[in-house]
Amino acid sequence: MRTREKRARARAPRRLSASQLRTWCVTLNSMKTNAVRLLDTLGIRYELREYEAEPEALDAETVARKIGLPPEQVFKTLVARGDRNGICLAVVPADLELDEKALARLSGDRKTELVALKEVQPLTGYVRGGVTALACKRKYPVFVDDTVELFDVISVSAGVRGLQILLRPTDYLAAVEGIVRAIARSKQ
Repeated sequence: MRTREKRARARAPRRLSASQLRTWCVTLNSMKTNAVRLLDTLGIRYELREYEAEPEALDAETVARKIGLPPEQVFKTLVARGDRNGICLAVVPADLELDEKALARLSGDRKTELVALKEVQPLTGYVRGGVTALACKRKYPVFVDDTVELFDVISVSAGVRGLQILLRPTDYLAAVEGIVRAIARSKQ
């Protein structure tokens, strides 16, 4: 018996058949993304919210509606490239858009722009609709819009489509070492 299975058996209710145990282990492990594991390691409390992800509707406002939160409380993570300092992550509310000039000033760049969609997964390890600053493939500077401080709880992607993490903004900022400034504007 593998070590992972032994640990799962120790935590599992006692009267499961072998097939039920395998199903229980898969369910348990399917919720544990790298982002969730990072929060566990840091001892940060969170809540997971699942929703049905549809490939044609991956925008953050749709996610907000599906998990029952206002769009301003759901934050999306965008990948940007600066002309001087390279890749950074920008975290903004679902109902706003990134102000690239504000991000450039904050990051020490003259200009920033969002990276092409085909670059997102190689840079972060996450697919569109599942990008998060938590447990990224590499450590990038993280800039978070100052509206994050208005809420007791925010929602960010858990690293996969169909799963969101709800946590306190202070915990999120500590986990990603985020710099808070105004980097979002109304959609044009």
